[in-house]
Amino acid sequence: MTRQVEAVYENGALRPMEPLSLTEHQRVTITISDTPVLTDRSRLDVEYIERARKEVVAMARIPSLEEVQQRLSKIPGSMTEEFIAEREDR
Repeated sequence: MTRQVEAVYENGALRPMEPLSLTEHQRVTITISDTPVLTDRSRLDVEYIERARKEVVAMARIPSLEEVQQRLSKIPGSMTEEFIAEREDR
């Protein structure tokens, strides 16, 4: 069985962040990666970006920046308050 588990290195030992279904003294193979662990929010961001990339690849024609700006300019109101509120949530 292969499973990915977060752990913390403390006092010379790795401490898993969740219970493991292992028997006492069971030998396992560990692969260590010090890349940052994705939070739930950043994981959703990555999924969104990947989905957007797939949609762009599937498009027959990609709109120009000017076309996008023109379409966005037709949306009434301002999204500035929403952006500020979102930044304050972090």
